[in-house]
Amino acid sequence: MTGCDLTPKTRLACIGLGALGLPMAVNLLAAGYPLQVHTRSRLAESAPGLAGALPTASPAAAVSRCSALLLCVSDDAAVEAVLWGEQGAGPALQQGSLVIDCSTISPSTSRAMAQRLAKRDIAYIDAPVTGGTEGAKAGTLTVLCGGDTAAVEKARPVLEVIGRSIHYFGDVGSGQQVKAINQVLVAGSYAAVAEAIALGEHLQLPMEQVVDALCQGAAGSWALQHRSQAMINDDYPLGFKLALHHKDLGIALDAALQTGLKLPITEAVHNQEQALMDAGLGNADVSALRRSLPANPYQPQ
Repeated sequence: MTGCDLTPKTRLACIGLGALGLPMAVNLLAAGYPLQVHTRSRLAESAPGLAGALPTASPAAAVSRCSALLLCVSDDAAVEAVLWGEQGAGPALQQGSLVIDCSTISPSTSRAMAQRLAKRDIAYIDAPVTGGTEGAKAGTLTVLCGGDTAAVEKARPVLEVIGRSIHYFGDVGSGQQVKAINQVLVAGSYAAVAEAIALGEHLQLPMEQVVDALCQGAAGSWALQHRSQAMINDDYPLGFKLALHHKDLGIALDAALQTGLKLPITEAVHNQEQALMDAGLGNADVSALRRSLPANPYQPQ
């Protein structure tokens, strides 16, 4: 691993400016990192928070003269396209640079990307994040890292801008394995909150008061605190896209299958999400799982 730590004033490329990637890039720019940015739609490149960043026309252009690439895109195919597709970043990255992949993808894809980049003396770490759009905006995400220890340490100044807690788990792919476990927990907690809200509404309880009381006890959770109001309102502004969580659960179920393990709760939520996607809710927040259950019969129409 060559090169110094990625301290502020180091030129970075940020590719993928979605619900998480955009606020992450905004925070890096505010911390003093010169940024070159690119996103598939090109629209978010002109977001007000990115004033001063350099928009670029392709992944290859984004990484020109940069010491590292922070990548936060939707899935395995998007990572492959950014790095090795037409005008991809992979061949354009300078030797000794680093790819910090905050996307949630399969561990096998992470390992394949690392191996391919290593042939050009480019390091790669998988660094998926959790904490929602709230955490991305506040710079308090949890970052789950896998890769060479020297590469993770080189990336640490960048990771500490986007995240409050940085955790290292071992070789490339291990961060993605931990993220899969995280998404299993998210699935169960969101589904449980949805069922609890439905039950309370059918019992005609004052649900905002109920949630306030239960957040303080053993049933308290991030999902209950941050997403119960959306379920009560039956309105699901985007925090984390249901279709992406469904993709993540597929990764977790594949990992379980490879070990001979069945995850019945995760499978049930995966099926619920598929039904909601079929009904056109794929772009809604994961809290739209409330729609899998009967509506509040007492809600004024």
